[in-house]
Amino acid sequence: MRTAFLKTLTELAENDPRITLVVGDLGFSVVEDFARRFPSQFLNAGVAEQNMTSLAAGMALSGRVVFTYSIANFPTLRCLEQIRNDVCYHGADVKVVSVGGGYAYGALGSTHHATEDMAILRALPGMCVVAPGDPVEAAHATKGLAARKGPGYLRLGKAGEPVVHAGSIDFLLGRALILRDGRDIALISTGGMLATVTRAADTLSAAGISAKVISMHTLKPLDTGAITGAARETGAILTVEEHSVIGGLGSAVAECLAQSPVRAAFRIMGLPDAFCRKVGGQEYLRTSVGLSAGDIVSAARELVSRKGGN
Repeated sequence: MRTAFLKTLTELAENDPRITLVVGDLGFSVVEDFARRFPSQFLNAGVAEQNMTSLAAGMALSGRVVFTYSIANFPTLRCLEQIRNDVCYHGADVKVVSVGGGYAYGALGSTHHATEDMAILRALPGMCVVAPGDPVEAAHATKGLAARKGPGYLRLGKAGEPVVHAGSIDFLLGRALILRDGRDIALISTGGMLATVTRAADTLSAAGISAKVISMHTLKPLDTGAITGAARETGAILTVEEHSVIGGLGSAVAECLAQSPVRAAFRIMGLPDAFCRKVGGQEYLRTSVGLSAGDIVSAARELVSRKGGN
């Protein structure tokens, strides 16, 4: 996803001198080409994320379209006050980019785990929150946020995420993507869990359970129509995210369903409300908290069974 983002941003910068990338003294395995080709559209703010965000807000209010970029929590939680007061309050054209959502930087521990970011940023007025499911979605999300006026948050994986979409997609911020239809349960995913969810849907299909797969790449604005439609069609919804079970995709879907006349069996799968104290790679840590494809299959089976019992 990181590579898809930077490739797309570079293409945008070729045709739009307003596009500006501001980094917090990192990313130099991937940002060199952008910095070399567009020196007047690139700035290294140093290890000073609060300054980076305020600089970006000032540049945006002077006519730039600014993308700030850093690892996991640093461009978000470390400078939350600046995002709220400098960017969102003024409706500035600043897009905050976090690389390494969830447990992507697994071995570096909780300081580098982005596990509450979507909950916090989607609460900010005017903020568009986007977590693409694969590199194809990441490229489209970058274009969409660049074209959209106002604050945005782009949550990326780190590197090496598989491509899930085999062909072209009809991508629009705020509109979910339906990867496959199903009648028994809807699996709604956001961010890097999409490939795992599709594998779980394959397993369910082989067992005779028809699973609708939805990529909810935009958490704010939320595609409420896709959610209520899936609830009406299947009667069961399972949300899957590499984010705290508090405040992220599951909470957003629950808020939608609670205010809808449509009723469905429902469960949230995500990260526990706790710091991760284990050390290991992303897949190991996901499995340790019950986010493997097998765990998703088991949860879906249980949910379909509960629906039948009702």
